[in-house]
Amino acid sequence: MTTFPDYLSLDYDDGREQTAADYPTLEDKLGKAVEVTRTALEQYRRPAVMWTGGKDSTLVLYVVLQAAEEYGFDLPPVVFIDHYQHFDDVVAFVERWADEWDLDLVVARNDDPAFSEHTPGEDVPVEVLTEENRRELARADHDGETFRFEADSLGGNHLLKTVALNHVVEEHGFDGIFSGVRWDEQDARADETFFSPRHDSEKYPPHDRVHSILQFDERAVWDAFWRFIVPDTVEGWPEGHVPQDYDDMPEGFTAEDIPVSPKYFEGFRSLGTEKGSAKSADAPAWLQDLEGTTEREGRAQDKEDLMARLRDLGYM
Repeated sequence: MTTFPDYLSLDYDDGREQTAADYPTLEDKLGKAVEVTRTALEQYRRPAVMWTGGKDSTLVLYVVLQAAEEYGFDLPPVVFIDHYQHFDDVVAFVERWADEWDLDLVVARNDDPAFSEHTPGEDVPVEVLTEENRRELARADHDGETFRFEADSLGGNHLLKTVALNHVVEEHGFDGIFSGVRWDEQDARADETFFSPRHDSEKYPPHDRVHSILQFDERAVWDAFWRFIVPDTVEGWPEGHVPQDYDDMPEGFTAEDIPVSPKYFEGFRSLGTEKGSAKSADAPAWLQDLEGTTEREGRAQDKEDLMARLRDLGYM
């Protein structure tokens, strides 16, 4: 049994029994995010930031960038999980802004040789998978002689995301992983704390999850983009301008000049796999009825009600 490092002094109960209402203003929410981030950068010896290119993880990354600069910390590596089924423009977005922000981008991928011989969506014989992947499928209660090579099922999500994450955590020795989960996003995440232990070495390489934006709701995330993230990271962006569509840009700017995924302009509110994500409406995400509709309704893994089981297996 691996013992998690004893150099940490953290309150693992911080945030327990709280909700977003305990942080009523955007300034309250950002202040807590900075507090959690600074504590993490001070205490973890090998932190990393999970980044999907989505709005939540981009907010987490923004706060890390700001806190590292303000308090004199090294910028942690940024981990992008390649589950083989990303939108092309999401991958392009991540690569563009990783270069723009000079990030140390680490790509995590389950490199089972069988995957190179199949196309996502195909059925792969379980017997051709590596011994580790066969064992991990069994942990996910997979039953059958074939495995559907896609990330929207229980077994697929586990192999293509969680196992890939575990590999990179172990390879790099990451002890704290910044993750963009929120209390209001999923019932399975409603009881999370700001520093969340993952110390069971039978399930994953021991580490902590750092949940710096638990206290945000969807509206607050977008408010943070237009009040802080875009003006602070895009030189010359006029304060207060919120685009009404993809072409509603200030003079001299295009949508590619701002750190907002183009899928959000198209009406997506939550980004997963290309096959398993759907638009919520035609309007950009931040102009939709965020309070009266469900954010992750278009996500296939959510429709299958898999989140609680996935998180038990080590998913974000």
